[in-house]
Formats: sequence, structure tokens, C-alpha cells
Amino acid sequence: MNAPTSAGSPFARPDLTVQEQLQISRSAAALERRWKGRLNKETIERFMLESYDLILPHATVKMWVPTIAEKLTNDRLRALVRLQSDRTDLNPSVLFLCVHNAGRSQMAAGWMRALAGDQVDVFSGGSEPAAEINKAAVGAMAEKGIDIGDQLPQPWADEIVRAADVIVTMGCGDACPVFPGKRYVDWELEDPAGKTVEQVRPIRDEIEHRVEDLLAELVP
Repeated sequence: MNAPTSAGSPFARPDLTVQEQLQISRSAAALERRWKGRLNKETIERFMLESYDLILPHATVKMWVPTIAEKLTNDRLRALVRLQSDRTDLNPSVLFLCVHNAGRSQMAAGWMRALAGDQVDVFSGGSEPAAEINKAAVGAMAEKGIDIGDQLPQPWADEIVRAADVIVTMGCGDACPVFPGKRYVDWELEDPAGKTVEQVRPIRDEIEHRVEDLLAELVP
């Protein structure tokens, strides 16, 4: 059995249960191993707690909070590495934003990862993340051989927005973050929420064409 986190641990907070502290600690340890030599332990722990606090107030399914927090933290760390890099040959990066990060933005991110491979750094987020990804969107993408079923809706974070070369918004309106000097592209797309797989297919195909066009600009 895992022992409770020590009193000196950054995760030993009165507003967190022992189980939550253990989950956050395990996630931070996994991220520390992943980013060993590139980011220090203190930065990872701080980002992990910030991500947890960012997600928890809006979470409807508490059991997913540690998993989403770990994924969001990893995305924030990826963005931080980009922001701190001296390199001028970094891959272009794209952030796809919609309201719930459950349908449109997840399909767009899935298409970009599938079509661009490792040539583009891909991020996604939502202004009001849903409890789970849209199952019809998952089914429609699976028909094209793209699995987005393991994705979880998450909010956006400042580091990710600042690290993105292009920010694609889809229906989040004024709730989408606006950073001066960033390139914004707005895609008017029908919301797949509440639709069947058959109804989502045209949306999926429209997103594919738009992603192809964007990719052609980013990676000629």
C-alpha cells in the first residue's frame, strides 16, 4: 500500500484528500521521468498542482481529474519547452479550441496528428470542457482509422496559447483567449453535440479538408 504523502510534500494540502495527494504525486513522478533532464522537479510539481486547481472546480466526473490534470500538465510542459527554446527550426504548432473540447477541436487535432505526423505540434482545449469526449465524433473518426477515443476534454492554459503559432477557434466566441500578435483562424463548423455518427460525418469531412489546407500552409 502506498504511504500518504509527507507533510513537506507540495501536494500535502488541507483541501486535498490523501488519495488525491497520492494520485497527484504519482502523476508528477511519471511526468518527472518523462521530462528528466529537460525540466526540474519543482516546475513539474507546480504545474501539476496548477492544472489540478484549474480543472477541479469545473469537473463533473471527479475520478478523471488526476488523469486530465496529468495530460494538461504534459501539454503545458511541452509548450513551456517551446517557449524556452533558442531554436529557430521548431515544428509549427497549432492549438484547436472549441467550447467543450469534446467534438470539433478533438476531431481537428486527431486529423492534424494523423496527417502531419511529427511535423506539427498539436494542442487542443475548451473554454468549458465537457465530462467526456463526444462518442459520435469518436465513431466517425474511427471510420477513417483515427482513434480519438483515449482523449479527454481539458481547458486551455496560457502557456499553450502563447506557444501556438496558429490558434484555430470553433464556436467559442468571446470565451476563447486572445493574445496580441497571435495568428487566429475561425472555423465556422456545426456543433456535433447530440448528433449521430451519420450526422457527424459531414462535419468530420469538412474538418479534414480544412486541416489539409492549414497543413499545406504550415508544412509546404
